[in-house]
Amino acid sequence: MNEMTTTGVGATARPADGLLNLSRRGFLGAAAGALILGVNLPGGRARAQAAAPAIVPGTRVSAFLEIRPDSTVLFRSAFIEGGQGIFTAMAQIVGEELDVDPTHFVIECAPPGPDYLLTGGGRFTGGSMSVRMSYDAMRKLGASARQMLLQAAATQMNVSISELTTEPGRVVHAGSGRTLPFGEIADKAAGLPVPTDVVLRKSSDFRWIGKSVPRLDVRDKSTGKVNYSIDQKVDGMLLAAVQHSPRLGGEPGALANQAEVTAMQGVHSIHKLPGAVAVLADSWWRARRAVETLQVIWSEPAAGTAHPMPADFSSEAHMEKLKAISEAGVAFETVGDAAAALGSAATVIEATYDAPYLVHGQLEPPSALVRWNEDGTLEMWIPNQAPEMFQGDAAKVAGIPPEKVIVHSQILGGFFGRHFLYPASNPYPQAILLSKAAGRPVKLIWSREEEFLRDTLRPMAAARFRAGLDASGLPVALSAVTIGEGPVGRLFGRQPDKVDGSTVEGIAGKVYAIPNRRVGQFHVDDPAMIGFWRSVGHSMNDFFYETFFDEMADAGKQDPFELRLRLLAESPRHKTLLQAVVDLSGGWKRGPFTADDGTMRARGIAMASPFASEVATIAEVSLRDGEVVVHDVWVAIDPGSIVNPAVIDAQIASAVALGLSSALLEQVVYVDGIPQARNYDGYPILTPDRMPRVHVRIVESGATPMGGVGEPGLPGVPPAVANAVAVLTGQRVRSLPMSKTVFKGLNG
Repeated sequence: MNEMTTTGVGATARPADGLLNLSRRGFLGAAAGALILGVNLPGGRARAQAAAPAIVPGTRVSAFLEIRPDSTVLFRSAFIEGGQGIFTAMAQIVGEELDVDPTHFVIECAPPGPDYLLTGGGRFTGGSMSVRMSYDAMRKLGASARQMLLQAAATQMNVSISELTTEPGRVVHAGSGRTLPFGEIADKAAGLPVPTDVVLRKSSDFRWIGKSVPRLDVRDKSTGKVNYSIDQKVDGMLLAAVQHSPRLGGEPGALANQAEVTAMQGVHSIHKLPGAVAVLADSWWRARRAVETLQVIWSEPAAGTAHPMPADFSSEAHMEKLKAISEAGVAFETVGDAAAALGSAATVIEATYDAPYLVHGQLEPPSALVRWNEDGTLEMWIPNQAPEMFQGDAAKVAGIPPEKVIVHSQILGGFFGRHFLYPASNPYPQAILLSKAAGRPVKLIWSREEEFLRDTLRPMAAARFRAGLDASGLPVALSAVTIGEGPVGRLFGRQPDKVDGSTVEGIAGKVYAIPNRRVGQFHVDDPAMIGFWRSVGHSMNDFFYETFFDEMADAGKQDPFELRLRLLAESPRHKTLLQAVVDLSGGWKRGPFTADDGTMRARGIAMASPFASEVATIAEVSLRDGEVVVHDVWVAIDPGSIVNPAVIDAQIASAVALGLSSALLEQVVYVDGIPQARNYDGYPILTPDRMPRVHVRIVESGATPMGGVGEPGLPGVPPAVANAVAVLTGQRVRSLPMSKTVFKGLNG
């Protein structure tokens, strides 16, 4: 991965701008004598943190908080903001215990370091983990900082700390009426030890947790002030564009028109990279025009290449292969004796479901800005979901220790699992090599076409179901086998005799009282690059299971809502949630029925249990010219406890949009090893005119552990829509997207 050849002008020039950039915010904080608890030059910061292995994540106030002289608070978030509202949530959680209004927070992403490893000993923004895995630690952090401020105020006022309390942003001595703004005692507080035991607020006293605090990032995003990775600039940088091998594993050979491209206006140099060619120029547009003009002879993948794309690979043929497999696979969940119960059942039904590859399709194209500094450090401005992982991988590419890699994590212009550490889908390894070769900073941006070519995809999958019903039409047995490969096994390694949990989540662990169940996986290597997509396995598996559930209900002549309710009789939390979504929708009516506008409509229902939350969904649909129209989606969500209802509403709405887009429209098609869509003209996504009204009800049950909110709203949408379509048309949708099918209504 570190090998690269270069040609062209200036390929060996040395950097002329080796000075480190200290942000204006960091400089002002350091100069103002604030309660600065961990602000250093980037290189020094990385080295100091790496040398402190005894640090307990989330406990050092100095790593997270800076209280400024004006009593505003700079907070370094362990988690990346990508539109999910995490910066606002962190301000609410910490501000609640610190006693600072969240609107007085300025949030930025923390650098790599042991203080921020808050997700099971690591650090990853995803899996709807950020709030639920840091909630307790961040409350204690805020309370500790407040206690330090109280102690500093007690010393300055010469009173007992027991005589003091706080109001937002200041310490109050009720006996004398004196007050001290936090900013005036920040210096004294900084020198105090962090308390080891603090008292947290009662939930009944919360002022900001649980309230719809406006998003802190909205104004700057709306006015164009936010700088994403693609917006970053440093002095002396060159702009780069790439052309990848059409199939993964191919390598660049001869360049037929190298001299012609080298002479193009603004071109600095041409470079061969692993699996790609690049052009450096004085503008990105010139770099892109030049690299797309290059006539490259691509070699076939060498022996031993990891996951080369076969020249004859077809997504259609691969799906047929998956659906043809009849083996039971490795068992993941076994309850009772499903095989015996199926053998004695009054009725047995079977169905096979499938779902296609999907791209992430985030708004911001992939980019990376890289600079080698004169002190031997490597500085990177990159979109990412796991700074320490990216730091470690960049160090391997660069051939330097991780502590010499300075990572600036930018706000993400889209999320969905795209910015994980995928082997061939990130531009920063290319930017590192290009910057080293050119001796100058390099900003590399992938065109949309290159992004579609090299995106890591949601896996293709199939699932085979069998269910046994008794004489009353009630399910007594269910057997399910998922067929394909999961992202967890691909990225972290799999054991042949173990099931990759990401392939069965959404099918295993269902709470319906079906007495005999077996869920398994049959592994089939996926030739494509596969990874995480919003709600991961739930995004397709809940579609498989919840749609088949309605098939069971129909076969047993049961109403699907009533059957769910009956099978949840021993699970009050789920039963309450199911009733909540029905109440939200105005009462259960499956249909078909005639709406006020004269259209024939129907409703479908589904449940899901993703990321420790519980969700119930109802969708109302009609048909127009053979296409599905979704008018309303009702979602009831129970995450146990909540931080910001408005953020939950927004996250549910966005999840509904993505879930509906995947159900109706999206699919990646491969022919001869090459994806056919290279931009949105070939990969349609949901348009605003097709977005339904979304209605949300939050059920705060208090269940523990706390659940996530970023992804749980998605999995119930495809099955709810598919179940409604089946009522309206009599056609069962077992293969996504629905755009592959022309539907006819019962009257048509």
